[in-house]
Amino acid sequence: MSKATRATVALTKAGAAFTIHSYDYDPDADSIGLQAAEALGEAPSRVLKTLMALVDGKPACVIVPSDHEVSMKRLAAAFGGKSAQMMKPAEAERVTGYKVGGISPFGQMRPVRTAIEEQALAEDFVYVNGGQRGLQVRLSPRDAAALLKAIVAPLVA
Repeated sequence: MSKATRATVALTKAGAAFTIHSYDYDPDADSIGLQAAEALGEAPSRVLKTLMALVDGKPACVIVPSDHEVSMKRLAAAFGGKSAQMMKPAEAERVTGYKVGGISPFGQMRPVRTAIEEQALAEDFVYVNGGQRGLQVRLSPRDAAALLKAIVAPLVA
C-alpha cells in the first residue's frame, strides 16, 4: 500500500501536522467507518467518515463521526439549501477521483464545499480517510476544518 496519496500530498503541501495509519480494510464490513475505528482501536467518535452528497443538486463533502448518520435536513440547512441527498457511489468516485471506501476530503479532483460535524471539534484528534482503502490520517479536527475551509455545523440525526 502506498502511503503517498493525493490526500497525504495535499496535507504535506499545506504544512499540516498529521500522521498516517494503515489498517486491514474489510470490503464486506457493514460500516466501513466503524470497521476502521475497531481496526485502529479508536472510539468511533474519533474516526470520521467522508461522505459525498448533493445539496440542491450541487456536490458537497460531509464529514461526520463513523457512529452517526447524516441528517439530510441539517445538511441542506448547513449549506443554505433546500434539499440534500447522498451521492451515488459511481458519481462520488468520479467527482473525487477516489474509490468508495477510500474517499478523502483532502486532495479531491476538484474542491467541493465541505461541512464537518461540530461534535468532531470536541476531540483532540480525529482520523480521516487518507485517500486509499485501509489508510487513515490522524490530525487535529480544527486543522482539518481550517484546511478544508469547512462549514462547522450540527449535521447528524
